[in-house]
Amino acid sequence: MNITKNLINWYSVNKRDLPWRNTVNPYFIWLSEIILQQTQVAQGLPYYVKFTSKFPTVFDLAKARESQVLKLWQGLGYYSRARNLHASAKYIVNELNGEFPNTYNEIIKLKGVGDYTASAIASICFNEITPVVDGNVFRALSRIYGISTPINTSKGFKEFKALAETLIDKREPATFNQAIMEFGARQCKPKNPDCNICPFNTKCVALQKNKILEFPVKLKSLKVKKKYFNFIVILSSDKKTVLEKREGKGIWQNLYQFPLVETKKTANFLEIEERLKDFSVLKDKSFSLSLYNDVEIVHKLSHQHLHTKFWVVTLDDVLPTGISINKLIEFPVPILIGNFIERFNF
Repeated sequence: MNITKNLINWYSVNKRDLPWRNTVNPYFIWLSEIILQQTQVAQGLPYYVKFTSKFPTVFDLAKARESQVLKLWQGLGYYSRARNLHASAKYIVNELNGEFPNTYNEIIKLKGVGDYTASAIASICFNEITPVVDGNVFRALSRIYGISTPINTSKGFKEFKALAETLIDKREPATFNQAIMEFGARQCKPKNPDCNICPFNTKCVALQKNKILEFPVKLKSLKVKKKYFNFIVILSSDKKTVLEKREGKGIWQNLYQFPLVETKKTANFLEIEERLKDFSVLKDKSFSLSLYNDVEIVHKLSHQHLHTKFWVVTLDDVLPTGISINKLIEFPVPILIGNFIERFNF
């Protein structure tokens, strides 16, 4: 079975016309790969267009404020990608004189870049023979070869990486890498792949054993935690509110949110009223409390589910240090907060 030749032939017919496929500029390829981590092409494409328009060079990205980068990233999730992207841009400009590193071993040193991203950039931009191994590749190879080694183990990664190294086209590493990624994304899909038109349907071990959906094998992850978030939306008589910047480590680091009250279970009015006594901006002030959403909004993250309520505090006073309501849209916020701001009639 000549998987290498067949993959490249399949790709020549079925590849999508995507903007990052019309360039070998490492800045653009890097940008696209970071955006497409944990993100499907349909969702990531508009962000790629926005970023390349706003920051057409690594110098433009490096001199931007982090808040600008996070705001442009808003809605994509996994915000550490944006923070790492910005940090690496500054590193490239300040430490490498704006010259993008041109080998796998140097590219992987960039913050937020792992084996897959480094391999993609090195092969596509610099023709280095280094295979990509991502979710699409795991799925395609595990099904074709019937590999049951769990992909989320170091043993599994090494096994698939070694197999990919035997398959990569030494003359066209960029084409091969893009072909196998595209094949996993469009043909060998996670659910309901059309095996009737697959070029490997006569050799695919998973298909022959009728076990397509059992591959790739993955060890069970830890149980998802439930958290109960109560955001306090303060509205003053002078049309101001309060936002807080999230400090410390975490997926929402350096993003803004309304003041947060976290509880061990679904909170009621009495509990929230009691917690509001700790709010210095409300001390000795008259206000009313109302619940915006009777049904909790469940925001699902990879490791936790946030059961969320928004509580509206209407203040019969001014907020000298507050943020003008009409400036809310200027702040980078988690998509959970962004959706509320869009829906709420300020």
